[in-house]
Amino acid sequence: MNPRLWSLLRLAVAALIVAAIVAQLIRSTTNSIEKGWPVAPTIIDFFSFFTILSNALAVVVLLIGGILMLRGTGGEGAAGKSAVESRGFATVLVCVSTYMIITGIVYNLLLRNIPLPQGATVPWSNEILHVWAPIFLLLDVLLAPRRRALGWSALGAVVVFPLVWLAYTLIRGPLLHDFRTGNAWWYPYPFLNPNVQPWGYGGVALYSIGIAIAIVAVGAFTVWVGRRRGIPVDEASTTAAAV
Repeated sequence: MNPRLWSLLRLAVAALIVAAIVAQLIRSTTNSIEKGWPVAPTIIDFFSFFTILSNALAVVVLLIGGILMLRGTGGEGAAGKSAVESRGFATVLVCVSTYMIITGIVYNLLLRNIPLPQGATVPWSNEILHVWAPIFLLLDVLLAPRRRALGWSALGAVVVFPLVWLAYTLIRGPLLHDFRTGNAWWYPYPFLNPNVQPWGYGGVALYSIGIAIAIVAVGAFTVWVGRRRGIPVDEASTTAAAV
């Protein structure tokens, strides 16, 4: 794949994700205003969804990756080789790719037919955030030029953000009063809500363990693909030094 073409695709998808997030945020806040609900908590809850956070992170890495390619990081270096990603950016890209793929899997397996409490859903935005953006990040893993091969230790970085988000969600949930339903709790997803799970926190734990296994599996797949088709660390360092 031509680096310049792929960089433009990254930038285009980043813009599309931004449009989808903004459209849903406007719909959610407008819905709250019309019903007399507080706007600030609506916005905080909106950005407490793993989907929104993972897509926002995807915007950042796609913009950085696309701009770096256009500025020459994906072009021809002094050694005649296409320059590659730095170790730090490659690690972040592996992490975000994993989160987006998981977002697509979890939504389409567990949540597609369940209404979520963030206000009226914008259909096209919903599909971009849960289907098409995750598909593009999967394609980025499989097709993006000159992705850097990383060691298996990168899996350690992959699990950090989901663990922090899970702790934030479970600690915050029972402390909130849901102004939309009147419940003395609020959770972004029903499978993390012990009040609706038949086994309470036991059910939440089972779902959490299952999704954790999926995150590690998808992260391992992402790292494996990078090691198969990416540039080894030693060669990447040599190439970067020559640029």
